[in-house]
Amino acid sequence: MTNIYDIKINSLQNKAIDLSEYKNKFILFVNVASKCGFTSQYKELEELSNLYKENLVVIGVPCNQFGKQEPGNASEIEEFCKVNYGVSFLITEKVDVKGVTQHYEKKQNRNFTR
Repeated sequence: MTNIYDIKINSLQNKAIDLSEYKNKFILFVNVASKCGFTSQYKELEELSNLYKENLVVIGVPCNQFGKQEPGNASEIEEFCKVNYGVSFLITEKVDVKGVTQHYEKKQNRNFTR
């Protein structure tokens, strides 16, 4: 199985995220979407991130594959998160999380054990 620190993904600002920077912390990846019924989770995730910042890294992963609930581009997503919920935790580029265009398999040409 591939190590989590080998995953390559960019931030909303199109900068590479080096997951190995978080080796001594828990990493919580959360699928997020601005038009979802769970959008209010941004507030709670921000609180969680701030409360446990010494031991936890929250990483939001926007995806538009579930009911087209994240139609925005990177700047729209970033603006929405900051203005509406004061999000300061890390948000990745918008990715596909399922199917043949799935982010990890597409970019790395590798498979995780499912």
